[in-house]
Amino acid sequence: MSIDTHSELSSDICIKYPKKYKVFLLNDDYTSMDFVIEILMSIFHKTNQEAQNIMLKVHNDGKAVCGVYTYEIAQTKVMQVAKTAKENGFVLKAVMEEE
Repeated sequence: MSIDTHSELSSDICIKYPKKYKVFLLNDDYTSMDFVIEILMSIFHKTNQEAQNIMLKVHNDGKAVCGVYTYEIAQTKVMQVAKTAKENGFVLKAVMEEE
């Protein structure tokens, strides 16, 4: 009497990966370009060159992707941007959208 455990196990396993969310910075008329670069380097861990490229995209296109994260991390990044901007007297805003 043999039991076929292989077929039982393989059909029952279904792995779901967490949804990912893009975090965007939005352009405004008040936040300095230097501050946007600082935010990109400190919160999003971009190099100086990456930060400059993203900042220019935000400036020219109105918004740019800063990173793609799970929901909780994306939400934290959005809140960190708002808090840091407010503490420094800027109105820089970040938003997240499902990928």
